[in-house]
Amino acid sequence: MHVPHSYIEESVHIALTEDIGNGDVTAKLIPEDDFSLATVISREDATICGIDWFEEVFAQLDSQIFIEWDVDDGDTVKAGQQICSLSGSTRALLTGERSALNFLQTLSSTATKAAEYAAAIKDTNVKVLDTRKTIPGLRLAQKYAVSCGGGHNHRVGLFDAILIKENHILAAGGIPEAVEAARFHNPDLMIEVEVENLDELQLALNENVDRIMLDNFDLDSLTQAVKINNHKTELEASGNVTLKTISAIARTGVDYISTGALTKDIKALDLSMRFS
Repeated sequence: MHVPHSYIEESVHIALTEDIGNGDVTAKLIPEDDFSLATVISREDATICGIDWFEEVFAQLDSQIFIEWDVDDGDTVKAGQQICSLSGSTRALLTGERSALNFLQTLSSTATKAAEYAAAIKDTNVKVLDTRKTIPGLRLAQKYAVSCGGGHNHRVGLFDAILIKENHILAAGGIPEAVEAARFHNPDLMIEVEVENLDELQLALNENVDRIMLDNFDLDSLTQAVKINNHKTELEASGNVTLKTISAIARTGVDYISTGALTKDIKALDLSMRFS
């Protein structure tokens, strides 16, 4: 997942604007020429992600701040481990601290969650996918974090792949009609159809689509779907996927498992910036 620097710049600009407003009135208590050293540590085990966002916060505040990293995106850390050290204007360090940590702790928590799910099926050939259930405005950032944690990306948005879901099927008049319209309007895009039972699976298979999403199938139905499919197309299991269930789902023989948990069921990583 490549994230354009312009996207990072814009995300950071928005974050700093909402935090600083017309000025950091508390930082002004510190002399303008004051200089400080600081370190960031993790208070829990995690997979780190968000270095570019963290750096961009301070780059926009003061280009003279120096940051030295002890880790890279995708690295794992233990509780109490140092992540980076900073030096520069005390005012800028204080002003940027919260926004920088917000990016780092949110994206690291996403990467950590993805790593947990990927580890649960590491002995299979199944790939765990993210979804569009992301924090508004941080879609690319979170999808990048998922990849740092060992997960894989589903479509970015509504523009780069066609996913025909239940309401699309109802509105179009059926699976064949929806697929026909999809091929007419966007013949070069991947087409995936969501199905809710084995009868719908067969309808989707008849249309030779690129991938079929098996929505909320139980394990027996997933096993039957894999047998009926017989490697004709890619199969993706989705719905009620948890760390407790993902391994059994993977063993049914599907190709992908998608879950919104990677990006929405996250708890911000506990990070601390300490001045010295």
